[in-house]
Order: sequence, then structure tokens, then C-alpha cells
Amino acid sequence: MAYYDISNPFAAPVCSRTQFASAQTASPLPTSFSALEWSVIALSQRDSLGSLRTPGRMSRALGGLFGRGTASRLADPKLEALRRAAVYARHRGFALPVTEISNFHENGFSEAQMETLVTSVTGMRVGQTSRRVPA
Repeated sequence: MAYYDISNPFAAPVCSRTQFASAQTASPLPTSFSALEWSVIALSQRDSLGSLRTPGRMSRALGGLFGRGTASRLADPKLEALRRAAVYARHRGFALPVTEISNFHENGFSEAQMETLVTSVTGMRVGQTSRRVPA
């Protein structure tokens, strides 16, 4: 059963106007990245899904023997989480592993930034076709 307050037909505000204004301007969620973060996204373009795995002992030994180095991880954990998310997004689109999404959020990125990342990375491939145009 619904209740209608006849003496006060309009809903009372939850907070004052100054509290509402300060809450709106206090911490808007970022939707874009800094210049350094965009450069990490651009550098991750050449990375494969294999660069995200930790190499085993045998792989490190053969790499050292034949001069093939392992792909180095970034020193900053926030930038490494961004690089990993960019590599997964480039190869899988929106089908990122749940662990990578949670790692992305734990390192301070927002859901809007994840969406920006995936759309920008997958959007880079739009229009790139291998078909030849007849002359």
C-alpha cells in the first residue's frame, strides 16, 4: 500500500544545495587517460597474448642460450595493469578475463576508462582491411 503525504506533496531534498554541488564537483570519475597512459596503450600494440604469461625455467634458459629475451613487465603496477588490459582488449575486444578487469579497477582505473580503452583499441582496427582496391 502506498503512502502519500498530503501536507508535503513534494519530496524533501536529501541534502542541501551546497552539499549537492560539492558532491558533484568533488570527485568526478575520469573517462580518459594521461599522456603517459596513452603511450603505454600505444606501446602495447605490438605485444601478443604470450607476453602476458610468466615464462617458465626452460623458456628462460633457451631464451638466454639463443639470445631471445623475455618481454619485460612495466615497473609501475598501475601501468602494467593498463598494458595487460590493452593487450587483452586488442586481441579479445570486450571479452576480457574477470581477473584482469578486477586488477584494472584495483589499480585505480574506472569503468568509464575501461570502456574508453576497449573502444579506442578495437576502433584502431576499423577500416584496416587487407583487400586490394581494384585500379
